[in-house]
Amino acid sequence: MRVIVFFDLPILTKKERRQYTIFRKYLLELGFIMVQKSVYSKITLNRTGMETVLRSLRHNKPPSGNVQILTVSERQYQNIEYLVGESQKEVIDSADRFVVI
Repeated sequence: MRVIVFFDLPILTKKERRQYTIFRKYLLELGFIMVQKSVYSKITLNRTGMETVLRSLRHNKPPSGNVQILTVSERQYQNIEYLVGESQKEVIDSADRFVVI
């Protein structure tokens, strides 16, 4: 499963900029990667993991602005069509597991 967070937060005052920074850092700490400036994505292994992430996001949402969450299967996410630009190859963004022995 893939959890995608879209957000548009106000940044007019110092307090709003701080809340924006706190939310963005929180997403990164949770393991989200930036897809675009205000679009972040995270892979979860199953529906239980996805529900845990959703609960955490609901609990730590910013006090104002617009935050949207979309969940899709990995197969649906892989059907993204790039009209301009390319996928970032330097970011490891895969559900494959890597084991070092």
